[in-house]
Amino acid sequence: MNINLTLIGQSIAFAIFVWFCLKFVWPPIIKALEDRKTRIAEGLAAADEGLRAKDKAEEEVEERLKEAREQAKDIIANAKKQGEGVVEEARNEARSESERILKSARAEIDQQIHQAREELRKEVVKIALDGAEQVLMREVDSKAHSDTLEKLASGL
Repeated sequence: MNINLTLIGQSIAFAIFVWFCLKFVWPPIIKALEDRKTRIAEGLAAADEGLRAKDKAEEEVEERLKEAREQAKDIIANAKKQGEGVVEEARNEARSESERILKSARAEIDQQIHQAREELRKEVVKIALDGAEQVLMREVDSKAHSDTLEKLASGL
């Protein structure tokens, strides 16, 4: 009987222990497990969200890089156009400067030609006066006049 009464006593003690565990120990453990499960699920969801955000950010970065490359190409094209414009402007300025220099040189040449003509006129007048003086100083002879005029003509 001892074994039966011991078995029944142990069964009752075990039942009280199970009831105590189910009533006071098991709910906090289950609650802790559920909380942990919830946190893990939230962590996994946050990780998935982070991956999606990372992928989206990479796509955005790629798009911005593409836009930046296009802007760089536009800037380079504009710089080339401006460079060509500057070169063309410099050519035009050089042409106008050369035309101005050419006009100035022509004006100077015309002035020198005019001066040379004036000097020649003065020289011719002087020679003519000298010739007239020689003709008047000599006797009035047509042969002498023609010789003097020939000398004057050769002197011109």
